[in-house]
Amino acid sequence: MAVDPKTPAKGADDARRRKLLEASLGVFSRFGYRKASMEEVARAADVSRQGLYLHFATKEELFRAAVEYALGTHLEAALAALAEVGRPLEARLVAALDEWLGRYVGHLGADASDLSETSGSLTGTLKAEHEARFEKAVARALTDSPLMAVYASAGLTAPQLARTLHATARGWKHTCTSRESFIEHITVAVRMLFAPLRRVR
Repeated sequence: MAVDPKTPAKGADDARRRKLLEASLGVFSRFGYRKASMEEVARAADVSRQGLYLHFATKEELFRAAVEYALGTHLEAALAALAEVGRPLEARLVAALDEWLGRYVGHLGADASDLSETSGSLTGTLKAEHEARFEKAVARALTDSPLMAVYASAGLTAPQLARTLHATARGWKHTCTSRESFIEHITVAVRMLFAPLRRVR
């Protein structure tokens, strides 16, 4: 099989793009969208402004790409945590919620309050689509567990439980001051979810 001569260059280009996106996420998290500058992102990524503009023509384009990168990366990590063989479902749920939301806790600067609004206006339904995929995966994990035999008798479905757990985690994301605190609180929420199963046993 012939090797595509462009593959090494493409790999290097992908690595540079990831470096720029990760640097931009740090800058946007610290300064918010309005106060973040392309110059600051270039400095954080240790590239020239011209090098940054070769990949992203505008701050809007960079922000959209950064949000998509973050959502995709974190969703992939969350799904991997949910699918981890050999761990109890409770532990997998906590790990997945931490990968999906907990990693944000404590990283937003005082000027980053505009990120949610900007994300909605510049990325459209991207966030909602990723959230729906996450909830669907959580619901699927719950459906395959003995837990649903307990909740079904109360007329509750796996998607309803997944949405409730997700909403609880989003609330802790905005109120906790550290990732450790987030994990502690979401662990309590997951244990509460599983409490009826323990009583049955």
